[in-house]
Amino acid sequence: MRIPLGARTHAGTSALLVVLTVVACLLVAGLPRTMQASFDEALRRSLSGAEAVRADLTVAGAPVLPAGELHSRAEFEGGDLHWRRLLPAALRPLIGSGGHISAKTHRTPVHETGDIRTFVNLGWLSDAARRVEWVRGRAPGAPSTMRYGGQTIPVIEVGVVAEAVTRMGLDVGQTRLLGESVHTAVKIVGVFEPRDPADRAWSHDADLLHVTRVLPADAPEELHITTLMPDEGLGALANKARTLTYHWVLPLDGRAASALDVPAVEAAVAEFQRQVDVLGTGATSYRLVTGLPQLLAGFLAVLSSAQTVMYLVLGGLFAVGLGVIVLGVRLLTDRMERTLALARARGASLRQVVSAGAVLTALTVGPAALAGYALSFLLPGPVLPVVHLGPAAVAVVAVAFAAARLALAHRTPLREQRADLVAARPSARRVTVEALVVVLALAGAYLLRVRGPSGTAQQDPFLLLIPVALTVAAALITLRCYPYPLRLLVRLAARGRAAVPFLGLTRAARERSAGALPVLILLPALSLSVFATVVHDGISTTQRLASWQKVGAPIKLTSVGNLPADAVERVRRAPGVEQVAPALTGRVQIGETGEWPYAVAVDLAQWRRVNEGAPISLPALSGSTSALLSPALGGQGAFELRWLSPVRLTSQGVIDAVPGFYSSGQFLLVPWEVLPWPAANTLLIRGDISPAELARLVPSATVETQEAALAAIQADPLTVTVRTTMVVVTVALGAYALVAIVLSLVAGAAGRARSVALLRTLGLSDREARRLTLLELLPVVLVTAPVGVALGMGLPAALGPGVDMSAFAGGLPVADHTPGLLTPVALAAGLGLCAVLGAYVHTTMTRRRKLDAALRVGDP
Repeated sequence: MRIPLGARTHAGTSALLVVLTVVACLLVAGLPRTMQASFDEALRRSLSGAEAVRADLTVAGAPVLPAGELHSRAEFEGGDLHWRRLLPAALRPLIGSGGHISAKTHRTPVHETGDIRTFVNLGWLSDAARRVEWVRGRAPGAPSTMRYGGQTIPVIEVGVVAEAVTRMGLDVGQTRLLGESVHTAVKIVGVFEPRDPADRAWSHDADLLHVTRVLPADAPEELHITTLMPDEGLGALANKARTLTYHWVLPLDGRAASALDVPAVEAAVAEFQRQVDVLGTGATSYRLVTGLPQLLAGFLAVLSSAQTVMYLVLGGLFAVGLGVIVLGVRLLTDRMERTLALARARGASLRQVVSAGAVLTALTVGPAALAGYALSFLLPGPVLPVVHLGPAAVAVVAVAFAAARLALAHRTPLREQRADLVAARPSARRVTVEALVVVLALAGAYLLRVRGPSGTAQQDPFLLLIPVALTVAAALITLRCYPYPLRLLVRLAARGRAAVPFLGLTRAARERSAGALPVLILLPALSLSVFATVVHDGISTTQRLASWQKVGAPIKLTSVGNLPADAVERVRRAPGVEQVAPALTGRVQIGETGEWPYAVAVDLAQWRRVNEGAPISLPALSGSTSALLSPALGGQGAFELRWLSPVRLTSQGVIDAVPGFYSSGQFLLVPWEVLPWPAANTLLIRGDISPAELARLVPSATVETQEAALAAIQADPLTVTVRTTMVVVTVALGAYALVAIVLSLVAGAAGRARSVALLRTLGLSDREARRLTLLELLPVVLVTAPVGVALGMGLPAALGPGVDMSAFAGGLPVADHTPGLLTPVALAAGLGLCAVLGAYVHTTMTRRRKLDAALRVGDP
């Protein structure tokens, strides 16, 4: 048998199979790459956006004995090289070449008395020359000495930030004695400011830039500041009071991170921490300070949810695409059946017949799979194992199906059979297995709802298998049940006088065994496309709700201090402003319990007018002395609120959150009338005015908008990937469903054309022929479509407890799974239109067939 001749004979079918294979291999190899690229980008943004003090690896050393003290830059830099050599291999690509070293004292008191205790700590930064600029005085120089209490003590020259000058009274030229028993003194010679306040490294050294205020429960108020000293001061820096610590900061370079390497990085951090702990000596103790494990654990939890949803839809897409390819291979083998049967009858062995069909299938599918595999490299992202395995699996399954089908069809020569005339009853063993699958799927769905989330950041096989089991169960139930209504329709049609309904429905009933594969393709295609749409719509709706919950109004203007009355009026009179609701927030005290919650006083009526049409509902307060309390403050009853002035309030109930203000902790909402005089530090605004214009009107305030909050939520790489993949999968599955209908139509075209041609000799018109074809196709569509749509709408509810999608929706749980009607209607309309067009085209093509050819015995 000559394979090239067979390829030319079936060129049309082969071309269709090539297109299906290229698209399937491109999707199965390309989408995982883009997914992984988005996962990597999300990790990089997460690490780069985190504070450096959390993401970086900081080795902290505390000298216990004088032998462990370091007094020169060279000693510190030698320690930096030592720590870098100890880094495990998985961490080295993530650690940048920069970083800095610091030496600081903590809780170093000024030797003086007063109502406010002052602590002036000594600090040294290895890269101070690059990070600070001296605006007053001069840079510190070499230390000197002075006599105090009959002793000679060192005097270290230092600089302070401008905030310490205004809040603590420290100024250039002052000399302060430090320590309870006066160990040293500092001379303030300059005032500095950071060259780049946004530099991430300052999160490690915020104590140099800002004064820290401490309110002990049983001691006077404390003010802390860390000064900056030069390299020469290290020689005089000793740990006599046990307050000295050294820090070697190894900066994390998030740009080199990969989501695939996260487990290895977690293990490497743990190993590095173990090494740091055991390197302590009797003179110095060391420990690793970092929040990187917590950052990675949080990312893995979000990644797990994203991967679960993505693997579900991509796995379903792969299965549907493979099913369509199998349907195409079946069409190709059907076209070859008579030729191969003739060869078998003339003495060809079963191996030769199977080899001929398998080789032709391989020559068709193999190059197409390679083409799709090659095209996938045009998409960004790392090369995962599935990129290689997916196209190979497509080619192997297609060839294996062709070989198996031909082997079963040509076991014996001239084995004629009419599967459309006799319906074989399923065996008891098969029925038992199918019933077991259905029971296990329903039990698994119930257990998933009872169990809830797995609570780990790892993939949950149970969660991945349940949707597959539910889809298989629905397909089995559909295949077993849909013949019964079809038989009823045949009986009803038999009572009528029209022949076309009876003939069409009878052919559909006789061909139901051939329609099993289209059902198995249509059902998951419809259910997964609807599932993807429902999830996409649910995320979009919750994202919008989260943005309103975060801001609380279309525009929110917030000031640290109270807004002057003239500033509020400028905002009210600004062009484009329609409504303004003033609000005041602050820390208050409850007299009965002494608790210090946060309070929000707002004009609720005006706030409702500002939020007219918003998806959030605002609470209601009856009376001017009522209050709504957070769950942490519930059960107060009547209480005294101490704010601008004491007022007696009555608890009206519990509120989970105040949109735009507080959603956790201790807080309460009170009416605007509680305030003894008008005061506001927040304005809730509706109108068409830009944030830049509001910032110009009130320079001291910050402006937030609901649109900006929504854009920030939607811009997250993982969120973008999930939503984009949902759209792609929905379109692809819809296209595959239409292709399945077309292939189902084409697969039976030869027998249908022969039947229509024979019926034309009895007077069948073109219109009746189209109706006959539609009646043969519609049962599969009409039965499968509602089941697939219902299953797709039910999957989010079934998986809801196990998949936490709040990370993609601004932190709110995605509970709204009410789908729109657009996608189900569009899919149903598309399938119906495809069936109608197929019937019309098929009738047009069969009209060209000569009736005398149709009457030839054995002619296809």
